[in-house]
Parts: sequence; structure tokens; C-alpha cells
Amino acid sequence: MKTELHTAASRGHVKFDWLDTYHYFSFGQYHNPARVHFGALRVINDDHIDAGMGFGKHPHDNMEIVTIPLEGDLHHNDSTGRDEIIRANDVQIMSAGSGIYHSEYNANNDKPVKLFQIWVFPKEKNIKPRYEQLTFSAADRVNKFQTVVAPDNDNAVWINQDAWFSLGDFDANQTQTYNLHKSGGGVYLIVVNGQIKIGEQELGARDAIAISETDSFVFTAKAKSSLLLIEVPMQW
Repeated sequence: MKTELHTAASRGHVKFDWLDTYHYFSFGQYHNPARVHFGALRVINDDHIDAGMGFGKHPHDNMEIVTIPLEGDLHHNDSTGRDEIIRANDVQIMSAGSGIYHSEYNANNDKPVKLFQIWVFPKEKNIKPRYEQLTFSAADRVNKFQTVVAPDNDNAVWINQDAWFSLGDFDANQTQTYNLHKSGGGVYLIVVNGQIKIGEQELGARDAIAISETDSFVFTAKAKSSLLLIEVPMQW
């Protein structure tokens, strides 16, 4: 098994008037040639958007864009006519495909919105742009993984890639095994909150670990922990 630790402190960080963002991979003003992508995983941004602020309408193409709000409400509008509010426990995906414009704003004028936005290279290019959003029950991820994004699961949002996103909330001293869905894939695991141990490595809040060259791995929660796990093909 091959692992690479990406600590929270090693992430790229950019602070604008209304946006405080941390980048796990090269993005915008942050460029790290050692962290451009992990397999088909291209971007993970940990965004904090101030009240009433956000990103004006801008274009994307040929990228699978997943948004996972942690706190607050995000207002999404796009050129397909979708106009939605995305809240904590929602997961949204936008297949940019042949081309789409969208905007994202904090839907509230009195509190911030905090979210992960994740980009994955698509399996098939130039598909018709599409949008999907589902609400998930937090009770269904207590001491187990809840699949929220998948190419083969009707209970998750669909992605145009052999990729699986899972959320899990684990009590202290829980030991779990994760089995990859597809041979040759890799897993990027983020500790959203808490502390876990994988092998001899301990990870705290917002630390991440890239895992490859294995079909499974074991971790132990050293404290009550929330995890985001992203499985992607290493070659696509």
C-alpha cells in the first residue's frame, strides 16, 4: 500500500475580502507541482464564504463538480435553468460536459456558508450538461460509510466517472475496513473533524491521506471523527 500524507497546514491558502479558501491541490493562485491531481481527482477546495457573497456566473466544461456543504446554505444558478439552494446534508453534482455557466452565492445575509467543492475528470467528454442534488440522512453514516456519489448506486448522485464519494461519522475506538470498489483505484481521505490512525500515521482535522496500490485499508478513529472519502481511478 502506498500512502502520502497531506497535512492541513500544507494546503494552499488564499484569503479574499469575502472568501477564505484552502486548496488540497493546485488551484487559482496556488500552484504546487507536486500536488496537481490524484488520479482523476483534480480539485478539492475547502471554502468559507461570507454572508451574502459568492462567485458570479462563470463557465466550466468537461469536469464533474461536486459540492458538499458543511454549514449554511448555498444558492446555485446555472445556464440550464436550475436555481437551487444546497444545504448541509445535501450533495450536489454538476456535470459540466460540453459547457455550462453557473453562479454560487451564500444564500444568507447573516451567516457564512462552509463547503467542500471537488472536481473530478470525467469518464466521457462533451456529454450534455446535467445537474443532480440529493439530501442524505446523517443517521445513516454513524459508524459506517454512506455512499453519496457513485456511478452505480440509485441512492447516490450519479457521476460520469468510476468514482465513489462516501461520508462517515465514527465514534472513538471504532476500527473499520474500506474495500475499494474497483481494482487499480486510489482513495483520498479527508478528516473533516476528529482524529484517526492509518498504519503508523495519525491524522487530525482537515488532514488528508492519498492511498493507492491496495484493494483495501484499515483505519481507527482515535476520537469522534467525521470523514470524507473519495475513490477515483488512478488511470482514466
